[in-house]
Amino acid sequence: MSATEDLIAAADAHSAHTYHPLPVVIATADGAWMTDVEGRRYLDFLAGYSALNFGHGNRRLVDAARAQLERVTLTSRAFHHDRFGAFCERLAALCGMETVLPMNTGAEAVETAVKTARKWGYKVKGVPAEMAKIVVAGNNFHGRTTTVISFSTDPEARADFGPYTPGFQIVPYGDMTAMRSAVTENTVAVLLEPIQGEAGVLVPPAGYLAAVRELTRERNVLFVADEVQSGLGRTGRTFACEHEGVVPDVYVLGKALGGGIVPVSAVVSSREVLGVFRPGEHGSTFGGNPLACAVALEVIAMLESGEHQARAAELGEHLHRRLGELAGTGRVTAVRGRGLWAGVDVDPAHGTGREISERLLDRGVLVKDTHGSTLRIAPPLVIGEQDLDWGLDQLRAVLGA
Repeated sequence: MSATEDLIAAADAHSAHTYHPLPVVIATADGAWMTDVEGRRYLDFLAGYSALNFGHGNRRLVDAARAQLERVTLTSRAFHHDRFGAFCERLAALCGMETVLPMNTGAEAVETAVKTARKWGYKVKGVPAEMAKIVVAGNNFHGRTTTVISFSTDPEARADFGPYTPGFQIVPYGDMTAMRSAVTENTVAVLLEPIQGEAGVLVPPAGYLAAVRELTRERNVLFVADEVQSGLGRTGRTFACEHEGVVPDVYVLGKALGGGIVPVSAVVSSREVLGVFRPGEHGSTFGGNPLACAVALEVIAMLESGEHQARAAELGEHLHRRLGELAGTGRVTAVRGRGLWAGVDVDPAHGTGREISERLLDRGVLVKDTHGSTLRIAPPLVIGEQDLDWGLDQLRAVLGA
């Protein structure tokens, strides 16, 4: 057996099979490239589902982490530490908000947003006890905790994990008629992904987010935007909501906030909304720890310059132009997305998404499928145009275009 086969066999023997990874074992990575245990290089077209927006081993982020590792890594929230205040202040300013509640993972942040909306509904809006409702969209992906899968429409995420948490109403994504009907006097929030990533990088109809924003203002309902995947530069703006000039009441952030080094997430909102919490009502031992804050502060500094957003916008135009040409061959039936983020529907006659991903692996490109014959393309924002073109050439070759 090869080193790759040995390591995969050991992983299969001793880990729960909650993922179906491609048969590659990564040993090192730099920028947009990864190298496996046998020395073969691969172009990363997934970027850790947007957690690696700034590339592998980004020197600014690694230096920030290393410096903090030498000082203090964890205090718990039982004590203050010297990076926490700056992190909260700078992240709130980046979002145009006032208050930050830090957590670790995206799913934790979504759970926190759900608790926040319910508490706000009872304490501020005056919804009767136990009657709060949150409206969500079909085909959503907000994580895999028990509460979150309770409002999933994906059978793989949901089956055999009940009983489910009540209090959610699901409407079709992009359907404002259904949204207006769903929002009632007991609705405390509308929770949406501005672009649905796991569903295949689905961009809502033009004007949809703005209409949701208007409706939620009219009905005194919180608009909660899950920008865990879409936020922090991926779409060519700091937040995907900006493409429609929308500012939600609550941002849910994660993935890229930790720079691909540590898990960092946060709920960001106004003092009125996050001010409903009192000590002891919510928290996290690792949330807002010194190491996380040090890395996230450097991420925020990189985003404050606007450089990465501009690069994602420019290269994104190039990406979508090339993919549009591929769609013209008939081998791709649809292309969606914004910035350096695309969902590519491959004609099933040319293979499933998994099969196409495996063929690309053989040609040195790492990408992942979702829902049948759809590929998600999301390279690090630091990728060079020549590398991007090379990766797209491999996709074209795999499809026989």
